[in-house]
Amino acid sequence: MSKIIKSLFLTGLLLLSVEPWAAADDWQLRMLNNPSDAQLALEKKGRVFIYDGLTDVQVEQAVDEQFGRMGAMMFIRTVVTDSDGEEMTDPESGVLVVEEDGCD
Repeated sequence: MSKIIKSLFLTGLLLLSVEPWAAADDWQLRMLNNPSDAQLALEKKGRVFIYDGLTDVQVEQAVDEQFGRMGAMMFIRTVVTDSDGEEMTDPESGVLVVEEDGCD
């Protein structure tokens, strides 16, 4: 297995173990909005980073402000917010509402 595929696989396994309602860690937002030179170099080589648990507002901001890097980003379990930017929860279960990303 190539190093890139192996790296993506391991990253995916790690991210799948994180609960979607766990707020996106600051490191994800820093990496998204203020990438290091090393991160940018990896992206130019084809590295894709999977961002997990960001809010729809954060994803929209990234699309607007980091559009040139979109090929190096994947967003999963995006948390839906209301018109005030507050995270929405299911009224019956209390679990955060996440966008359907089409991945099974």
